[in-house]
Amino acid sequence: MNGLAEAAGSFVLTRCVSRKSRTDFERWQAAALRRFLDRDLPRAPFYRKAPARLADLPVTDKALMMARFEDFNIHGLTATEAWAALARDGRAGALTVGASTGTSGNRGLFVISEAEKYRWLGTILAKAAPDLLWRGMRVAVILPQNTRLYDSARKSRLIKLAFFDLTAGPESWRGELEAFDPTVVIAPPKILRHFAAEDFRLQPMRVFSAAETLDPVDRPVIENFFRLPLGQIYMATEGLLAVTCRHGGLHLAEDSVFFEFEPAGEGLVTPLVTAFRRWTQIMARYRMNDLLRLSGQPCGCGSPLRCVDEIVGRMDDVFRLGSQTGPILVTPDVLRNAVLKADRRIDDFRLVQTGPDRIELSLPPSLADDAAAAGHQAVQALLEARKAVAAVTLIRAPLPLETGRKLRRVECRLEQAR
Repeated sequence: MNGLAEAAGSFVLTRCVSRKSRTDFERWQAAALRRFLDRDLPRAPFYRKAPARLADLPVTDKALMMARFEDFNIHGLTATEAWAALARDGRAGALTVGASTGTSGNRGLFVISEAEKYRWLGTILAKAAPDLLWRGMRVAVILPQNTRLYDSARKSRLIKLAFFDLTAGPESWRGELEAFDPTVVIAPPKILRHFAAEDFRLQPMRVFSAAETLDPVDRPVIENFFRLPLGQIYMATEGLLAVTCRHGGLHLAEDSVFFEFEPAGEGLVTPLVTAFRRWTQIMARYRMNDLLRLSGQPCGCGSPLRCVDEIVGRMDDVFRLGSQTGPILVTPDVLRNAVLKADRRIDDFRLVQTGPDRIELSLPPSLADDAAAAGHQAVQALLEARKAVAAVTLIRAPLPLETGRKLRRVECRLEQAR
């Protein structure tokens, strides 16, 4: 298998598809999805035969896939074998094994072939920085864990890739990162903000937020520091899901994933994904836990791929509260906006539901008392307007950079409280 040829083919296909009209794209996507259902999906023991329609398949999720991991990959690799491979070198024979960082404490496994790994490389290059490829790229990836997924990039003469371990702390690799002088930086927004706060000597040509929800409060800080528009790479165990284009549109990766959407209230949706360009581990009608706000407008770049206005957060972090008329749900974006709009001086906080009727708002001691009081009052007013029964406690405490877990400014900890 010529990996770089696979990457080049995926790069060209991705670029060509992005130039189609929406009608022509949907025709191409339907044919690709049909091939996947007829040829690839039946090879997984969980399915065994092709469905007449995608809608005939059952909805799956992480719990089911992890419980029957060997039935969803065509090599019969068990979850135990995959975890063992991950603990060694991330290899299971010719396969690459990886895992999510586990935002909610429940890590998910993925397994891909060499061809799929190079196909991923070609796709993400075509979406994120096609114009930089021919000049040579130095890509700095700053994430909580390395993965052999990036090995494909290291084998290209056009790309130099360096991984920096987030869990080791920025102070341990700051000099190395600055000496690498990346042209592309991919990192969680909290780390990009840290670069700004500590005045890292970096002058990339592209900056992408990844691995965490990008809150609106972070974007201007990051963009002002780098003097660049901030893009997003939305990627998970389920694969590459969306990338920001040069016009600022966060486009769903509909050229490799078929999306269905379930209403989640407040104008939000949760996606069901079918990854029709993956054949080693089958993901069909897989229910994700993310909350998205879809855009109703096409992007100015002309791509037929639909855009997401906002990745709001996770269903796990919807506050579940009681009221006189029954249980109510409050989504992370509504809660976050209440705090941030209370006073312009608030630029960081933590809002945590710790019990069925208990909420804690943490704000740094450096914030003026009247601003903290305004934030506290805003959360109380929101809950009163919703007729929710809950006590909101204001805590004044430092909010240090946490490198061992994902940043979740709005977090529901009801499971831990039980």
